[in-house]
Amino acid sequence: MPTASSPTRPANPIVVIPARMASTRLPGKPLADILGAPMIVHVLRRAMEAAIGPVVVACAEAEIARAVEAAGGTAVLTRPDHPSGSDRIFEALRLIDPEGRHDAVVNVQGDLPTIEPESVRTVFAPLADPAVDIATLVVEIAREEERTDPNVVKAVLELPAGARQGRALYFTRATAPTGDGPLYHHIGLYAYRRAALERFVSLPPSVLEQRERLEQLRALADGMRIDAAVVDAVPLGVDTPGDLERACALLSARKGG
Repeated sequence: MPTASSPTRPANPIVVIPARMASTRLPGKPLADILGAPMIVHVLRRAMEAAIGPVVVACAEAEIARAVEAAGGTAVLTRPDHPSGSDRIFEALRLIDPEGRHDAVVNVQGDLPTIEPESVRTVFAPLADPAVDIATLVVEIAREEERTDPNVVKAVLELPAGARQGRALYFTRATAPTGDGPLYHHIGLYAYRRAALERFVSLPPSVLEQRERLEQLRALADGMRIDAAVVDAVPLGVDTPGDLERACALLSARKGG
């Protein structure tokens, strides 16, 4: 039983989408056209369809904010030089909610135009456990080549057979854990208790975070608890012109259906 001072299920979450124009492989990608609308607007729509709370886009540049507002969304302009999306969403949260009304924040990356609204709801769900500081998503690896691909981040979970949520013990680019059993591909969506996000962005980078190039290891090194929920598919992240074409095809097929 949680005590009077312990955290409970967040009652007033907000979704924040960090977006910036700088991208080496697809410059200006938040404004890339997909079926007549900028990519960031598609992400905004998917997040709104999740219906777990208000949605705000945390923009590094004014042109992103203008595109979001033209589509009827809410945008906030943040410093352009943040080292990570976590820092950007924290600044946005302080700007739009200095009184601290929102007790949790879901971070949806701005390059996921085909994200299912159900995935946004699912990443928030583990915060129902008062012991969980941060929640994220995983999908079971099905393709053999992904088991050894360092670009596929693996989440090492304490996950009983048949369970759909478990505690993350480590994240790595290596093939782990060893032995028989599934491996899990980490999906970079996060839900934070507000206090956990504030704590996280105040921490210096950890040794293993820098070695693996995975910022979530900073939270684990500081003793924070991360739980992961299992979903059925990895959302398409748009990083290249080819990804953009695939996103257009996927969304066109959904619209046609």
